Amino acid sequence: MRNPDQVAFYHSAAWLKCRDAYIKSVNGLCERCLAKGIYQPGHIVHHRIPLSPKNLNDPSILLSWDNLEYLCLECHNLEH
Repeated sequence: MRNPDQVAFYHSAAWLKCRDAYIKSVNGLCERCLAKGIYQPGHIVHHRIPLSPKNLNDPSILLSWDNLEYLCLECHNLEH
């Protein structure tokens, strides 16, 4: 379950702008499926390093494209 600070982050203008731009940058496709040659629409922008109370103020974790991956629901569920 997410804490209130995580919920607030996921509703912030900074996250919404970052998320939308990232999705456009990968053409709306699941990156893991695409690596296998499968064209599957993505569903969730996933943080490779999960958010935690310790990194919730670290833009290099929260908003860096190096820490993001666009995944379909199936790939995201496999991750979690």
